[in-house]
Amino acid sequence: MTQTDSNTSVLGQQTPLPTDPDQARLDPVPNPHQGTAYVARFTAPEFTSLCPVTGQPDFAHLVIEYWPDAWLVESKSLKLFLGAFRNHGAFHEDCTVGIAKRIEAAVKPKWLRIAGYWYPRGGIPIDVFYQTGPVPEGLWVPDPGVAPYRGRG
Repeated sequence: MTQTDSNTSVLGQQTPLPTDPDQARLDPVPNPHQGTAYVARFTAPEFTSLCPVTGQPDFAHLVIEYWPDAWLVESKSLKLFLGAFRNHGAFHEDCTVGIAKRIEAAVKPKWLRIAGYWYPRGGIPIDVFYQTGPVPEGLWVPDPGVAPYRGRG
């Protein structure tokens, strides 16, 4: 599928969860408000992947925000893409930044930011943040709304 083809690979049909993020597809769909400055936000509070060393599960709360240009990320394809990490071994930084780069490649947003709030392993939470540049002037981007990890306090 090319960027100009608006047919999606998953919308409107039963689709199995891809077994690997590299095999998952992010479908672009036309942006009906191209030229308008707005932010689309996806929140995935139950993201999971596997530690590449131990094979133990890792959990994160992801917040993905982008200013679309000509294309939007079709949400079902994003859900399947994120779900494909469930049995995928990768470090927190690789998952977080890799997700952002796949979205960039699929829809070429004007601006993108991802926040990965990872739950502690070994007593240390690892939060990973990536954005394509400073927040563009005049673009309203609310706080992600995720509190820093505080333990049981």
